[in-house]
Amino acid sequence: MVDVRILCTDLAGLRSQALGLAEAAGLTHELSTLRFNKPWASIPTNFWFLPRLAVAPEAYAGPLPPIVMGVGGAGARVAAALRGTNIAAVAVQNPRMRLGKFDAILAARHDGIHGANVIITRTALHRVTAERLDAERAIWAPRFAAYKRPLAAVLLGGSNGRYRFEAAQAAVLAENLAKIARDFGLIITPSRRTAPEVIAHLRAVLEPLGAWIWDFTGENPYFGMLACADVLIATADSVSMVSEAVATSAPVYIVRLPGKSSRIGAFMDDLVKDGRVRDFTGRLDLWHAKPLDDTAEAGAELRRRLGL
Repeated sequence: MVDVRILCTDLAGLRSQALGLAEAAGLTHELSTLRFNKPWASIPTNFWFLPRLAVAPEAYAGPLPPIVMGVGGAGARVAAALRGTNIAAVAVQNPRMRLGKFDAILAARHDGIHGANVIITRTALHRVTAERLDAERAIWAPRFAAYKRPLAAVLLGGSNGRYRFEAAQAAVLAENLAKIARDFGLIITPSRRTAPEVIAHLRAVLEPLGAWIWDFTGENPYFGMLACADVLIATADSVSMVSEAVATSAPVYIVRLPGKSSRIGAFMDDLVKDGRVRDFTGRLDLWHAKPLDDTAEAGAELRRRLGL
């Protein structure tokens, strides 16, 4: 029997948060990727007067499990609409609607919301666990054995509605990474959002220095890099990616990008103030770091709030 239906758009970061929470809470789950009906995809969710009209019918097709979990604005709207006497609604991230429409809300501190039904975490929810890192390390450590130590893993995001990661930023990043290539092994993974010109520039500059850059073929090395790296460098456009990085025991550096998001900027600044991350400017130091991870506690608290 399925415990929870997850409702979210086709974004890896949103899926990771929902799946991480469901797994931490010990809930069996089914994933419903939201597809929008015209013209609702171009209309802000706060104008969705009847969310069932806005999304394809498989999102709310029955029978529904006892919990519906909406991730992000669109997912939250649909979850709130499906809430009923025997169906609890859970929101992940700030739902940007009346908090009382949910039985529980999982929000990070940078979301800036508070309420009796709100569970606050310091980072985004995710699927990084000690057990998963151990398993990935066993697989990937032999593959990365050829690279010098300390091993620096670079996690690349991409341009979005708030930040730019284009050729100009790639040139600066490549120059800064080249400064450390003499002393550190370099392994780099792009994401779906990383522009081809960014990858091409990094290859041209860093591969002659011994760096390895994933080419999207074969098994995804992302979790293996989290598990094996002595230090992590992540672009600061993604709350989810940086949250996964700080859940490891490796020191974490962030690469600031041009643009602005008050919410994402506050998240990064808080982690710098906490001493868990530092800004990367072409120099790396190794320091003793402890995992920063609230996902397991959030899952346990969700079970308590729902009376499970």
